[in-house]
Amino acid sequence: MPIQLEEGRESLIRTGEDARRRASHAWDGFIDFAFSDNVLEVAIGLILASAFTAIVTSLTSDIILPIVSLLPFLNKNLDGKFAVLRSGPHAKNGYNTADQALEDGAVILLWGSFVDKIVRFFIIATSLYLIAKTYSWVAKDNIVKRKVKCKYCRKKISEKAKRCVNCTSWQDGREDKVQSATG
Repeated sequence: MPIQLEEGRESLIRTGEDARRRASHAWDGFIDFAFSDNVLEVAIGLILASAFTAIVTSLTSDIILPIVSLLPFLNKNLDGKFAVLRSGPHAKNGYNTADQALEDGAVILLWGSFVDKIVRFFIIATSLYLIAKTYSWVAKDNIVKRKVKCKYCRKKISEKAKRCVNCTSWQDGREDKVQSATG
């Protein structure tokens, strides 16, 4: 009987050591992944994007859209503008808000919200472009690279490319010279 206990104990110790080694290996792999350059860059980028989104939302909702709402044909906040496509059963004098129309069962078109989102998109796009141009000017490293169309496959490639990444043709006209010499 003591021999069986000794074998079971050694087997249990080996299994425990193997489990510890595997757990340690898995943990090391997770640490390598979590703290690699790309993951950290993405995490920082997402945090900055979240903060940037809050700033742009405030800029559009609190500053730009109230100014746009001062236009003569917009007497309310722009994001609150809507058009009633089909009135609900209790519509007598119209609706003051989109929520009121939806509660009554009306079918509405929230065009003000759409215009609000378009304005936000253009503000974000312009801001990101200006940030990229400022970085390019300060760091002397172009983020916004100029693209041209390949002469042969007509796909966009870098302006400085010597060969097309899509069709592998030379952009300096080598194929044209070979064809004209053989033809």
